[in-house]
Amino acid sequence: MSMLSMISVIDDDAAVRAAIDNLLSSEGYLVRTFASAEEFLQSPQLHDCACVVADVQMTGMSGVDLLNHMRAQGHSTPFVFITGVPEDSVRDGARKAGAVGFLAKPFAAPELIKYVEAAITRGSAS
Repeated sequence: MSMLSMISVIDDDAAVRAAIDNLLSSEGYLVRTFASAEEFLQSPQLHDCACVVADVQMTGMSGVDLLNHMRAQGHSTPFVFITGVPEDSVRDGARKAGAVGFLAKPFAAPELIKYVEAAITRGSAS
């Protein structure tokens, strides 16, 4: 990729945010982290990120609610979801909303990288 792709990581767990930040930064991505969907929605990164990696269940707005809100606002940013509660209904809801990937915590680093790369490729193709 010729330009650095900005990845927004949204999770209410600081340790998870830090781990994903370290992983994606080591792969050459520019990473911005947010403790909530609301914090992300108020940020300048809302308009220039290549992919969102978001927890499904967070205090306040959920990851799926964030995705639906962004789609309603006309944003086509691809989403990869992570969750500590990998229920089929939650996964189905995330996929129905248009998520590129859905990973249960703890997940393997290569799995997240694979989904982020697929999301960015899909996002730039649209």
